[in-house]
Amino acid sequence: MNYRVAMEYMESLNSYGMVPGLDNMVRLCGRLGNPQEDLKIVHIAGTNGKGSALAFLSTILRRAGYKTGRYISPVIFEYRERIQINEHMISQKDMCAYVEEIKNICDELVSEGYPHPTSFEFETAMAFLYFKRKGCDIVVLETGMGGRLDATNIISSPVVSVLASISMDHMKFLGETLADIAQEKAGIIKEGCPVVSMSQQPEVLAVLTAAAQAGHCAFTPADSARAGRIRYGLEKQSFDYDGMKNLEITLAGRCQIENAVLAIKTVEVLGRYGFPVPETVLRNGLRETRWPGRFTVIGRKPLFIVDGAHNEDAAFKLADSIRFYFTNKRIVYIMGILRDKEYEKIIAETCAYAEEIVTVTPPDNPRGLPAIELAQAVRQYHPRVTEAGSLEEAVEMAYLLADKDSVIISFGSLSYLGGLIRIVEKKGKAGSRTNGKQRKN
Repeated sequence: MNYRVAMEYMESLNSYGMVPGLDNMVRLCGRLGNPQEDLKIVHIAGTNGKGSALAFLSTILRRAGYKTGRYISPVIFEYRERIQINEHMISQKDMCAYVEEIKNICDELVSEGYPHPTSFEFETAMAFLYFKRKGCDIVVLETGMGGRLDATNIISSPVVSVLASISMDHMKFLGETLADIAQEKAGIIKEGCPVVSMSQQPEVLAVLTAAAQAGHCAFTPADSARAGRIRYGLEKQSFDYDGMKNLEITLAGRCQIENAVLAIKTVEVLGRYGFPVPETVLRNGLRETRWPGRFTVIGRKPLFIVDGAHNEDAAFKLADSIRFYFTNKRIVYIMGILRDKEYEKIIAETCAYAEEIVTVTPPDNPRGLPAIELAQAVRQYHPRVTEAGSLEEAVEMAYLLADKDSVIISFGSLSYLGGLIRIVEKKGKAGSRTNGKQRKN
């Protein structure tokens, strides 16, 4: 099997949809020898911020000398970003070998009358097998959508369970109330395993602490309100925390201080369970962390920022950063949103800060909301909106509407940002791919 055939096969798995539950994973991983049981795993769930927390943690652990696997979704530039060791993507050669091996097992399961594993189940099993065979010391793993029934939740005993910010999203699958959603996310909490959670809304915190207590789990809050001397910026941000002065991060956006604090407290807990990290290494890891598509600057004059704000809470945080960094600036939006998101709430939260708005259909995604429908929804809140026929046209329109002192912000879904970043680069409007390139084998 060559790489093109492997990727065509992985694309074909999307036809199996999304099936919450662990039965398929139990069967599939069982046939693979349950590789997940031989791994030391940091398991992260949440609505927003879990990817940034994963990036901080995996970089810190790699910097500390641990062979660190990380499993992420969605990706920005390339499919293989999902599975990485020490921030190197899985090679095309390994990808082909693992796809072929697991495909044969899936074919056996189907021949025995079982459902075919979904794309996410296949990917997750492949990640477990890859990390085991490559001898990872520790794996940082984020859930896909929920927690309790998420394919990643087949692991029985994580080193630590981590809860990032929990808010309303995926209500069709996770429940209509914040407490219901928190209950699903709390499903990653396992008997006797320590739990770390960032500051949460009261009803969420009540669910998480109850789940931790029921599982006899030590519960550690990561209270970002205790961060002091915060200095915000687009290139560098710094803060004091837990007696450590002038900690620096290069991820922009006010919410990244919260995500960094969550990583710091998780590292503290990991130190008690066999993974010590010296303070100097923690500092270097925070500073070196890169995570593209999260309030990331990709161009200047005009300033061009991309952000994966894809639900109401993420839109609220994006609006907060816009108010903080760009008061009195002329702002142009490019918006591309998936149909199954609460796009009217995203629009309502963000539209007041834009002079002009360009809508685009996220390409190659059956869930993408057509640009014309998004534009119609935006017009209920904002009079100056134009739909674009492609990403290239959206970028061209945004540059025409902006001047060198303006700010262009593209957001709504991570799924189209990689393509948009490449277009900006090709036009010669951006410098190097800030925070964007993955190291390759």
